[in-house]
Amino acid sequence: MVIDVSQALLGGEMTITGRLVDASNATLLARVDDGGDGIACIYKPIAGERPLWDFPHGTLAYREYAAYLVSSVGNFNVVPFTILRDGPYGEGAVQQWIEIDKEIDLIEFFQGNEPGLRTMALFDAVINNTDRKIGHLLPTVAGEVLGCDHGVTFHVDDKLRTVLWQWAGEKLSEPERDLLERLLELLDGSLAMQLTKLLESEEISALKIRTSELCKTGVFPHPNPDWPSVPWPPF
Repeated sequence: MVIDVSQALLGGEMTITGRLVDASNATLLARVDDGGDGIACIYKPIAGERPLWDFPHGTLAYREYAAYLVSSVGNFNVVPFTILRDGPYGEGAVQQWIEIDKEIDLIEFFQGNEPGLRTMALFDAVINNTDRKIGHLLPTVAGEVLGCDHGVTFHVDDKLRTVLWQWAGEKLSEPERDLLERLLELLDGSLAMQLTKLLESEEISALKIRTSELCKTGVFPHPNPDWPSVPWPPF
């Protein structure tokens, strides 16, 4: 029987199986009933979010889902399937667990020139990711490069903070510019309607401006001199 992962994660009964103790916010390992062995996932309840000085409290789960929507609808395809739903501790973000390729050394990997990493760097520039750490990169056995932990994104100020700066100042390829131009069209249509339920109007406007500026300049951004360019700790 073929299991529809999205439908199972949306409606299956969730059981907590563990906790990621190094996470700054409540990040719980869980399994969702799919009629078989269950689907592993990460559950981040809003009730477990710690207040941040620069992001409104109780919004990180919505930003996680907004990042997934931009990735999926915008055809970046760098974020695992993510939803908002109720769980044992209330509403939160639920993301499919991704098994990474254990043969890959992440310290070497993140410094490379993989096309998937480049797409991730462009995606982070679009969503204004302020926390792209090495450990948030998920290279799979199938050759995909996915990423997790997108709660501190979409700020109106330039807060891009990432370990992926190897393309700073490089020209965007034609497919990359096409990707951004299509995203701009979506941000004037269906995607914007979805994001209005998750982000403030000013944040959606800033998202459009960032995407438009990337199209106009045609290059990957440089670090903001007034803001730390790499998250700490970087892993």
